[in-house]
Amino acid sequence: MKGIVCKKTSLVFVLLLQAPLISATTLDDAMTYYSDSGSLSFDAVRGEKLWHKKNTAEDGSTRSCGTCHGDDLTKSGKHKKTGKVIDPMALSANPDRYKDMKKIKKWFKRNCKWTMGRECSSQEKGDVLKYLSQLK
Repeated sequence: MKGIVCKKTSLVFVLLLQAPLISATTLDDAMTYYSDSGSLSFDAVRGEKLWHKKNTAEDGSTRSCGTCHGDDLTKSGKHKKTGKVIDPMALSANPDRYKDMKKIKKWFKRNCKWTMGRECSSQEKGDVLKYLSQLK
């Protein structure tokens, strides 16, 4: 009985030590996730073009990523509808921005639909992440 408790305690201890490693996501992890097992190559120039592309919404208004995130991505933006402050998008200004894959996926889904009227492709997501990672 004592050996079983000791093994369980050891297993729990090892899992607790690994928890930060398991839950931590880096920008590289996100890029790998969107690369379709390495078949896609990402380009910051394409990402920048997509970021600034003007899209026409159903109501006739024009939108781009900068509509809410602003022009200087090292600074905070402001949500067009709610006025809520949006933390900087540039990795250089906000290194914690891309550490949670669940949030990355959530915001890409929501923001691509709002901005472009559709979900972004894996190629587009990777290109935008590449662009944001290189901003100084």
